[in-house]
Amino acid sequence: FTNHKTVVNQWQDFRDAPTSTAESKAMAKALKKAGFKFVGETICYAFMQAVGMVNDHTTDCHCYESVRELANCG
Repeated sequence: FTNHKTVVNQWQDFRDAPTSTAESKAMAKALKKAGFKFVGETICYAFMQAVGMVNDHTTDCHCYESVRELANCG
């Protein structure tokens, strides 16, 4: 859903990060088609954040640069 690349966002404030995206909507739709019952775009976006498909650390977070560098390794 992200073309095997980490989406690196550049949020200044955590409140700017979305709760879903077109990619998470597509993932939810594909999972529902595959028979998943309790899944939606917000759950999919949270999953994408948790597994590193999306870097939503704010730019001033101490983790931001290290996660961004890891995203560029692939």
